Order: sequence, then structure tokens, then C-alpha cells
Amino acid sequence: MRDYNKIAGCLLGGAAGDALGYAIEFDDEKTIFSKYGEAGIQNFDLDFTSGEAIISDDTQMTLFTAEGILLADNPYIYKDFIYGVFEAYQDWYRTQMFRMHPSKKIWLSDIPELNQRRAPGNTCLSALGSGKFGGIDEPINNSKGCGGVMRVAPIGLFYSQDKLSIDVIDRFGASAAALTHGHPMGYISAAGLVHIVNLAVYKPEMSLKEIVDDMIEKVPALFIDEAAGFCIKFQDLMRKAVKLAEEKEVSDLDAIHQLGEGWVGEETLAIAIYCALRHENDFDKALTASVNHRGDSDSTGSVTGNILGAYLGLQTIPEKYLKNLELRKTIMMVAERLVDKE
Repeated sequence: MRDYNKIAGCLLGGAAGDALGYAIEFDDEKTIFSKYGEAGIQNFDLDFTSGEAIISDDTQMTLFTAEGILLADNPYIYKDFIYGVFEAYQDWYRTQMFRMHPSKKIWLSDIPELNQRRAPGNTCLSALGSGKFGGIDEPINNSKGCGGVMRVAPIGLFYSQDKLSIDVIDRFGASAAALTHGHPMGYISAAGLVHIVNLAVYKPEMSLKEIVDDMIEKVPALFIDEAAGFCIKFQDLMRKAVKLAEEKEVSDLDAIHQLGEGWVGEETLAIAIYCALRHENDFDKALTASVNHRGDSDSTGSVTGNILGAYLGLQTIPEKYLKNLELRKTIMMVAERLVDKE
């Protein structure tokens, strides 16, 4: 039986990190610390009109990923799964290009907030706009942007290992990312997040460090035939994130600078792993650390929130990250639908 507490924790945690980071996504560090103080942004910067913390395309696409799984005739069959997700992404693409387009299969398309452009990634738009079906074996481009990894957490939430092996689940995650991002680092990073989320939900006996170590060992091995050199680079960066999380004398910002800025998939995942491990029992500290830097703050915040939300559960997310979160009820409804789907 799926655990609503962890599934909702993952989705709402990701949305909270997204909303916290979205306010400063394109700001440099001088601007961030000048505006919010030496600790950076610590609370939602609420929209003046709605009074809500606004989500970005990261959460939009995460919700459409979840509904793509549920759209599939049989989500346990790869062909059905990948076509369901592709159709869902096509609906998301229409919300960005046409607004409230009548040709839709996903009910989320009727929600006004999901028909607003929230800095959608150009790679996602161009790939989906082509109408072509990207894949690991037939890449649609050579992009490794973080638009692949930031949206795939629902795949790790939905599938349990009593029906599919973790290797298959990870490949599903990579394939969903490869629909729009053809570079190996783009889809391997997505498989990495799916692996972490899946074990966090379905293997509660494992520590977060054990989960991350398991991912580093097993996920790259799935792609040796397609991308051996990139698998080694991926492992090296993830191990660096783990090592930095253990070096308490290194500040969060200095550690993040050593891992990158998060504009590409492997850097987003590495930063999220670092923040989640460094502050694994403190959702608030992990989230604020993950966004207060000069890079892609909403994506690093989103993935960090996905990981710790799945690992710690909904009850550990401070109310300040839920109270004014845009589309909170919709996100909870999607979580319920993932739990209830057989």
C-alpha cells in the first residue's frame, strides 16, 4: 500500500522548494543577500496580488508527470507508461502556448494557474513543440538541462518494487526525461532522483546515506552501454556531494559552489543530495540552503524538497511552507490519486 504521508510530503516538499527558490531564480548572490539579509531568503516571498507563494514550471511539469502515469491504460507496461507521460507533457505544452486549449486529456489543463507561463524551459518547449518522441536510444537533442530531473519524482512515488524492479523503475524515470532531454547526464540524473525517491518511500528501514549510496552504485550501471564515460562523471559528482555533506567545516554556499549552479541535471541532483544529507533531519535548513545561491534556485529547491519530503514525510514540513503555497489542495489531490490508483 502506498504511503500518502510520504507521497504528499514529496510533492508538497518539492513545490515548497520550487516556490521558495522561484522568487530568486534569476538573482545573483549579491542581490539575494542584499534583499533578504545575510542568511538569504528564509520564507516565501508572497505574490502581491494573490498573497500566495507562486510555483514555477517545475511543479507544473511534476503534476503533469503524475497525471501522465495515471492516464496510461496500463502504467506498468513501458509503452503505455511512456505514451501516457508524453500525452500529459503535450497537454502541458498547450497550456504554455495556447492557454486553456480545448484539445486536452489531463484535467490539470483546466486550472488557470497551470495555464500561466512560469519560466518554462526552452528545451522542454522546443522538444514538445516538435511533436517528436525523444528517447534514450534516439535522443531528440543533446540537452542535459535540469528540466528532465526536476519533474520525475512521481515515477519514484507511484511504482513499488513488488510489481516492477528498481532497475525498471529507474529506466522509466530516465525515459520520461529523455522525451525532452537527450544528453545522458540529463536522463541519468532523472533516474537518480527516481531511485532515491522510490527507496525513501518504499524502503523506510534505509538511512538517507544508504539510499544515496545505493543510487550512486546502481543507477549509472544501467547506462554503461549507452554512456559509459558519462556514468563515471555522474558517479564522481554524486560522491563529491556526499563527501561535502560530511565536511561540517565547509559552509553550504561554498559546498554548492563546488558542485555547480544547478542549470544542468547532474548539478541539480548533486546540490539536492548535498543539502538533503547535510540537513537530513531539518527540512527548513535543507530547503533554505538549497535555494540561496546564484544558480537555478527553484529546481535545486524543488528536488531537495522532493527528496526530504519523501524521506521524512509530510508531517515534518513546517507549516510556513504549506500555509500560502499555491495550488496546495490540487497537489494534495494528485497525491491522493497516486495513492489510490491500482
